[in-house]
Amino acid sequence: MFKFNHINLDLWTETYAINFYLGYFSRWPDMCAVQETPQGRIMGYVMGKAEGAGTERHGHVTALSVAPEYRRLGLSRKFMAWLEQVSDENYRGYFVDLYVRCVNIAAIKMYEGFGYSVYRRVKEYYSNLGLGLNPRDEEDGFDMRKPLPRDSMRRSVRANGRDFTVSAHEVP
Repeated sequence: MFKFNHINLDLWTETYAINFYLGYFSRWPDMCAVQETPQGRIMGYVMGKAEGAGTERHGHVTALSVAPEYRRLGLSRKFMAWLEQVSDENYRGYFVDLYVRCVNIAAIKMYEGFGYSVYRRVKEYYSNLGLGLNPRDEEDGFDMRKPLPRDSMRRSVRANGRDFTVSAHEVP
């Protein structure tokens, strides 16, 4: 577990208590992956889970992080494609979702490049980092989604997601 520390020091990476990580590893081991160098140094990791029922059944990206020295090598794209495949094949999901800070423009553009779109804005989803010009953006998160093949009608996405706002209390 401590081999992850150099990755989790990134300002944008949410960190959790060790029992949180262990819970994911034991409940959804097939939705957790790590990439290492030949010398055993962790380059990045992804953690996800399956949740919901019926047409709301989906994969959720809990954490995706790549160490700064290994960014721009395509690792995030590979991690996301892999988690999407597991969500589709193992859990019969209709979509994959994730949350990202509204001010994390680089991550938002990256996810959009992977085919994700904003489904809704969640007010006060994150703690304030003290960055940016608009304090509300520092606390709000975008719920971004990508439909999987099972969602042939694309019901898991909406065109005006950035304009659709909900309270954090309304999000399960």
